[in-house]
Amino acid sequence: MLYLVALLLHCLPLAMGQYDICKSWVTTDDGPSWEFYACQPKAMRMKDYVTVRVDPAGITCGDPPERFCTHENPYLCSDECDASNPDLAHPPKLMFDSEDEGLATYWQSVTWRRYPEPLLANITLSWNKSIELTDDIVITFEYGRPTIMMLEKSLDNGRTWHPYQYYADDCMEAFSMPARRVRDLSTTSANRVLCTEEYSRWAGSKKEKTVRFEVRDRFAIFAGPDLKNMDNLYTRLESAKGLKDFFTVTDLRMRLLRPALGGTYVQRENLYKYFYAVSNIEVTGRCKCNLHANLCTFKEGSLQCECEHNTTGQDCGKCKKNFRSRSWRAGSYLPLPNGSPNACAAAGSAFGNCECYGHSNRCSYIDFLNVVTCVSCKHNTRGQHCQHCRLGFYRNSSAELDDENVCIECNCNQIGSMHDRCNETGYCECKEGATGPKCDDCLPNYYWRQGCFPNVCDDELLLCQNGGTCYQNQRCVCPVGFKGVLCQQSRCEADKKDCDGAPGVRGSLGTILLGVLALQLRGWVDL
Repeated sequence: MLYLVALLLHCLPLAMGQYDICKSWVTTDDGPSWEFYACQPKAMRMKDYVTVRVDPAGITCGDPPERFCTHENPYLCSDECDASNPDLAHPPKLMFDSEDEGLATYWQSVTWRRYPEPLLANITLSWNKSIELTDDIVITFEYGRPTIMMLEKSLDNGRTWHPYQYYADDCMEAFSMPARRVRDLSTTSANRVLCTEEYSRWAGSKKEKTVRFEVRDRFAIFAGPDLKNMDNLYTRLESAKGLKDFFTVTDLRMRLLRPALGGTYVQRENLYKYFYAVSNIEVTGRCKCNLHANLCTFKEGSLQCECEHNTTGQDCGKCKKNFRSRSWRAGSYLPLPNGSPNACAAAGSAFGNCECYGHSNRCSYIDFLNVVTCVSCKHNTRGQHCQHCRLGFYRNSSAELDDENVCIECNCNQIGSMHDRCNETGYCECKEGATGPKCDDCLPNYYWRQGCFPNVCDDELLLCQNGGTCYQNQRCVCPVGFKGVLCQQSRCEADKKDCDGAPGVRGSLGTILLGVLALQLRGWVDL
């Protein structure tokens, strides 16, 4: 019976589609156990989980109320946008609502009233989670598509942005790029950022409303026009550098750079017909779970992978505690058809499963010590279990012990430090006068010149005398008639008798002592 259940579970991936099942219960000669497979969640409408932001402030129409007109009736400007009236308001949330009985609801910007200043607007979609696109991004505009816009993506929750695609009625004029079509790309350029004129030119038809980012056409480069050869796509996603990340985002941003012009030049006498209006944004994708989960749920305001394979984290991006006998790895689509789960494994104490935290895959038994030790520790680690850092490296406190970046190089300054080793917090041992974590700075009253040397003068303790000025703490620049380390001595061009009566030669006791102290600091006087 168990065998039949195991066989049924093993066949489920074929019945439900590729990479839908994470594990199945199988019976072997060693007894029943789990067999793991690479797995991923189903595709969803990602707009149901998105947070939207529109900027700059005040770009949404209605505050104060404003009239507008359309290209179809450019001089019949009887329409109104009023944020205080629900029937006349056009807030951002209307880009994601359900439209009943074909009645379009939409977000709308203010009109272009400040020509020749451009009318610019940004629409930012955020998921606070990595997602993988599985279908085209489709943006539906009312009253005409923008003449110029661009789509940007972020992989780090909006901290940095990268171009995704450019759109213009004239790509060369707008972005200094030739117009290209996605379907003309090759297998080696499938992740190229391009400019298209296909969705920007004025067609004069109300049916021409959509702007697309063509995900399916890029998939078709590998899987064929009907996407029937998905095995080839999955293989390329694993083997082609950067291809998988190209379809991964945490945020999307539409930069609207010039509104629809109605197929003509800008008519300054009637700027109330130029604006942006977006009725719908469709984004289809799946949670990125690194092939370690087949379920993704919405919890506490954000999407969360239901991790398998002994992994954990929002994206299943690390191993669970006590399952870190080797470094975490993402699952793989290969080999087909079930892929490689690269599951996290529990630490063992037997000779064949020595704990090396993923920094070594070989162990050695030392007979006279009765000890099993890891051999050839990698990632700058050392020790019986590769649990310590090599000399010249220190422990990364923010990384787990099985992280490849667990050991950080000390990078001690070769001139300011005693040697290239540091303590467990990364601080190097400094030579006299040097300071700082890397010994690349000087203590007060010291200056840097290929090492730290005591100040000859400064603005507080060793003051230059007789109007001298301190130059970079290294020497006093003396006025005419004076000399010495601190300009404390008078220059005498006459004979000694006249010098004895010359003003300034008899320095005060304090001046003489300061001069002696300065000379001693330079090693010129031995008391």
